[in-house]
Amino acid sequence: MFSSLTALSVRGRGAARLAAVTLVSGLVAAGVLAGGATASADETAQNQGGATATIGGLKTYGDAVIHDEAGDLTVSAGLFEMSVEGGGTLQTYCVDLHNPTQRDAKYHETPWSGTSLAANKDAGKIRWILQNSYPQVNDLAALAAAAGVNGGLTEQDAAAGTQVAIWRYSDGAAVDAVDPQAERLADYLHKSARNLAEPVASLTLDPPAVSGHPGELLGPVTVHTNAAGVTLTPPADAATSGVRIVGKDGKVITSAVDGSELFIDVPEDAPDGSAELTVQASTTVPVGRALTSESRSQTQILAGSSESTVSATAGATWAAEGAIPALSAAKNCAEGGLDITAANVGDEVFAFELMGTEHSIPAGESRTVTIPLQEDQAYDFTITGPGGLEKRFTGVLDCRTEGSAAGDATQTLSEPSPATVGGTSTDVNLAETGGSNATPMIAGTAIALVVIGGTALVLVGRKKAPAQD
Repeated sequence: MFSSLTALSVRGRGAARLAAVTLVSGLVAAGVLAGGATASADETAQNQGGATATIGGLKTYGDAVIHDEAGDLTVSAGLFEMSVEGGGTLQTYCVDLHNPTQRDAKYHETPWSGTSLAANKDAGKIRWILQNSYPQVNDLAALAAAAGVNGGLTEQDAAAGTQVAIWRYSDGAAVDAVDPQAERLADYLHKSARNLAEPVASLTLDPPAVSGHPGELLGPVTVHTNAAGVTLTPPADAATSGVRIVGKDGKVITSAVDGSELFIDVPEDAPDGSAELTVQASTTVPVGRALTSESRSQTQILAGSSESTVSATAGATWAAEGAIPALSAAKNCAEGGLDITAANVGDEVFAFELMGTEHSIPAGESRTVTIPLQEDQAYDFTITGPGGLEKRFTGVLDCRTEGSAAGDATQTLSEPSPATVGGTSTDVNLAETGGSNATPMIAGTAIALVVIGGTALVLVGRKKAPAQD
């Protein structure tokens, strides 16, 4: 049974043209910096759907030793547990060994293209390891036999060995499990791994934004999910606004399945406006899906999932005339930036300037512009448009593991330690599998002026604060 969720909430009306977006460079005050680092999920419009969960820490783990030029360092290695928003539990391994984990950080299901896995030719081998080891293979005797482990495996051995094998591919780390059985398992998984394709998302809506004129059916928005079905609920003010969620035939719908096409039916006499279409389902999240945090907490990869709540949102905008943009954003680690996609279905050209370059999107066309960001660059900007359209995009670009940059030294911490970011009192938990009391918050420096027709856009840099023991 699927729980219901309000599927369409109509925002305030009133025409407005997309206005200037300013990218501010230079040093940023600590208060602003902290705010950008802790944005909530509803502020992160580039979230592409799926599970949202809060990390709880390592639950099943053993010891491992990382070898580098500075010497050997013992760390804890194993399974994290996350609590899913709306219900459910996820089990994950780390694929970002040297980065810190923030206590109670909120994570979102993310495509590999938005993570360090995008440029990792061995990402598919990590998925093979996940599917062929603990906890997917929970018969430890059978797993031990497959790996040639004499004397069997405990859950701790299995979790540690699996994490060690993953680190060898995710971070290119020279790492061994301390326990001989766990090390034998890690070697078996590392040598046996084969590349597999990226798993599909648990739930997404495509495209993530649509636009049009009153009196038209805005869409289609296609549902992609591994769930048996998804639920939708009409807006609270549907009786007065007249805005409805309908199918191809124009009839109101309250549920859908994979492949269903959804439309937003806007009355012909409706004033310019905007809305959000949200769908929700209950399903298991596919093994191998990445999970990232907008608060600079180490990237995780899914190893196991209970029946969990997943959701996805698409925006809709309508206006009687002029440029009518549909706006969405997604991290693009291959290009090292944030992709902003603007589709113009209006009757006027939608023009904007980005990084000193002018762009014009004719009526009926769509284009994507990439905002280049530095690694670990925090960003927080809002774009407004016709009919009260207001899109806020927040997050941190986290596309590389620490060890992927030339000259980086291994930096880990075997026990959690609190730290402060930007002089604030917020605790940062450097989890057992990553972070260091020497790990710097990478400086975000000046990025140039951007103009996107009528709103303020602020990208802020941040530095890793040293751990405070």
